[in-house]
Amino acid sequence: MLYLQGDSALLSQPQIALVGSRQCTPYGQEKAYQFAGSLSAAGFTITSGLAIGIDGLAHQGALDKQGKTVAVLGTGLDNIYPKRHSKLAQQIIENGLLVSEFRPATPALPSNFPRRNRIISGLSLGVLVIEASKRSGSLITARYAMEQNRDVFALPGSIDNPEACGCHQLIQQGAKLIVNAQDICNEYNHIPLIKPLITKPKNNQKTAHPLLAHIDFHLTTLEQLLSRSGLDLLSLQNQLIELEITGTITVTAQGYIKLANSTG
Repeated sequence: MLYLQGDSALLSQPQIALVGSRQCTPYGQEKAYQFAGSLSAAGFTITSGLAIGIDGLAHQGALDKQGKTVAVLGTGLDNIYPKRHSKLAQQIIENGLLVSEFRPATPALPSNFPRRNRIISGLSLGVLVIEASKRSGSLITARYAMEQNRDVFALPGSIDNPEACGCHQLIQQGAKLIVNAQDICNEYNHIPLIKPLITKPKNNQKTAHPLLAHIDFHLTTLEQLLSRSGLDLLSLQNQLIELEITGTITVTAQGYIKLANSTG
């Protein structure tokens, strides 16, 4: 038996599950949000587990594109976990659906969440793993998906990123490597509700900032940039601030990451 709160009609709509690490990188955060928005625009309902990290960003990405999302809980519906997602859960009730097999007031017991994962995969046509370590609960969801004869998709990442190792393992085991949302849409173009994605041509692109050639899409440290660019520290920091302000890079405590929407 499932407890529901929200639009129960979504259970009959084509769903794609987006799951991944709680300790996701800025790259994973960006991709979870982008993929959820794009797949929503194509006609999919986005399903995930309301956890911090990839799950929460997937739900928010769908909602921000006026799409629909389903959150499967490992607690009772009146006991939102984590508490920081209480506002997000209310948004989902208004524009999506909360689902749980647990009775009201059921606490967040560790054993509940692997059980929840089989419902996430079971409701969906396929499961997209954005980022996952080799011991991630997302791999449990992927295993359930394979047992339930669902499709499994994985987004590759840097080989130096431990939070991408699980995705690479899935690809080695036969999951489909995904580089954009259209790759998933192509698998389901026989479903009438699924719409082709329209990509806007990039006209009048500005010349890329020369420093971008030295910044990776995964983490690049300040020491690496000093060595690669040949700039002095003050000049380098001024240029990095400029790139951060324009949204071309993101900054973490460990270094700098070039964003996908940048050129160069």
